[in-house]
Amino acid sequence: MPTRSRSLIALVASLALLSGCALPRGAAVQSEILAQADKENPSFQVVEVTRSNMSLITSWPPTGPVLDSRWLGTSAGAEQSVIQAGDLVDIRIWDSQENSLLTNAAEKSTVLPNVQVDADGAIFLPYVDEVFIRGLTPASARKRIQEKLEAIVPTAQVQVSLTEGRGNAIEMVSGVARPGSFPMPSRNYKIFGLIADAGGISPTLKNPLVRLIRQGSTYEISARTLMEDGRYNTLLLPGDSVIIEEDYRTFTGIGASSRQTLVNFPKDEINALEALSLIGGLYDVRADPTGVMVLREYTPQQLSRSASRPNMQQVVFTFDMTTADGLFAARKFQIYPDDVVLATESPLAGLQTLLSIVNSGVTTTQRSVAAANAF
Repeated sequence: MPTRSRSLIALVASLALLSGCALPRGAAVQSEILAQADKENPSFQVVEVTRSNMSLITSWPPTGPVLDSRWLGTSAGAEQSVIQAGDLVDIRIWDSQENSLLTNAAEKSTVLPNVQVDADGAIFLPYVDEVFIRGLTPASARKRIQEKLEAIVPTAQVQVSLTEGRGNAIEMVSGVARPGSFPMPSRNYKIFGLIADAGGISPTLKNPLVRLIRQGSTYEISARTLMEDGRYNTLLLPGDSVIIEEDYRTFTGIGASSRQTLVNFPKDEINALEALSLIGGLYDVRADPTGVMVLREYTPQQLSRSASRPNMQQVVFTFDMTTADGLFAARKFQIYPDDVVLATESPLAGLQTLLSIVNSGVTTTQRSVAAANAF
């Protein structure tokens, strides 16, 4: 039986190699992917990535959704609040005169609570009519109101306190412990302070992105980059909205790797070696380390006949991970969103699987014969 088993295995292996029959496997072989490139009119471009051409490839345009590089730098603002339309002010007027128009003998002051600043930036005061206070600090508004009252109450003194409305607040929409509307404590309110007041960024977010929406314009930065440099601690303005969410950029890992999945970017930029690590590395038995590929699609506007740009929309970048040159090149090669990282299968992987199946069957037969002989 052992002699016959070995003969059977050898026969199956020989037939598989000679006839090229379909063998059980789970991923494409490198030669299958690249066969199209050898045709007279190929449908995609093949680029072997090496250290010598990395500088050229780096100059090619990025693809997929790319982080908006615009962000506003820091600056200093006033340490006081500024009154805006929609704010509420409490006005207390003191007057010690007898027969005052605004107070009585028992009370030497009167309070006008919750006076709203209208859309034009004015408030209404009895005997005075409109007083425009939008854009003023509470201290400046107090002086203006007192000046208006001097014509009718020369001895009047005024106190003003401010309750800010939504027009004088920042909307923290998501991605923090306590989202909501945050009144500006001063005109020196910055994004670090807002995030702290909102309870910090949620620790469950992977590579969180911070998005600032201001007057129809959107600015975006990763939280890691924001927190690493104080120059990005931008000054907030009334009406700003801030959204913090998980990085929406992904790439796909498929083939002879430990994980075949859609992968979120864990940081702003990742290279080909890091991408392989994120999908669990090459599968030891099945993978072909000389056939790691990155599939990428460019827009028609990004193409050119010159070497400084791709000349076809669909490009297959190939890496030989068995050489130092290939490894160093992969370390410099940047993965873009929507890329496909493909670990091709070794041409011998199917044969190894088949041999394993045959060997398992022979072993089972041997055990069955031995058991029968025992009786």
